[in-house]
Amino acid sequence: MLCWLAARRVTRLEPMTGASGETAHFRALESLYRSAPINRMFRSDLQIPEAGRSIIEFDVDEGQFHAAGAVHGTVYFKMLDDAAFYAANSLVSDRFLLTTAFNLLFTRPVHPGRIRAEGRWISGKRRVYVAEASLIDSEGEEVGRGTGTFMRSQYPLSSLPGYVG
Repeated sequence: MLCWLAARRVTRLEPMTGASGETAHFRALESLYRSAPINRMFRSDLQIPEAGRSIIEFDVDEGQFHAAGAVHGTVYFKMLDDAAFYAANSLVSDRFLLTTAFNLLFTRPVHPGRIRAEGRWISGKRRVYVAEASLIDSEGEEVGRGTGTFMRSQYPLSSLPGYVG
């Protein structure tokens, strides 16, 4: 996934639908997530409750299984990368981030049901940002974990059609 993080926390943005500052940025990132064409294939919902954190909830079913009857690794990667990315990009108000590396750990098979990806910013505020994410199944068990590094891209967030409040 594309990602990048700014050297400062979001403190001021133009008002978007009544929100301002960080809140406007968080809602605009949530809108950007919903607008991504890939999310037509992965029905999911992003929430950014605070700077440096993100939550993505989604349902998995047999349509996402590999031949052995569990969720394919692409679902792990997509949701973990997205959660870590949006946790990091919540700290950056001017540029879209780019994922430069991502490491995955598969801890348990995922079966049908509701899954939650929780992203957390770990470090970095200038050139490289590090964030991690965990996948939690409907029973509250961690089923996967990932850590990514993210850098600023050339794309201003304001130039992306989905980045609106």
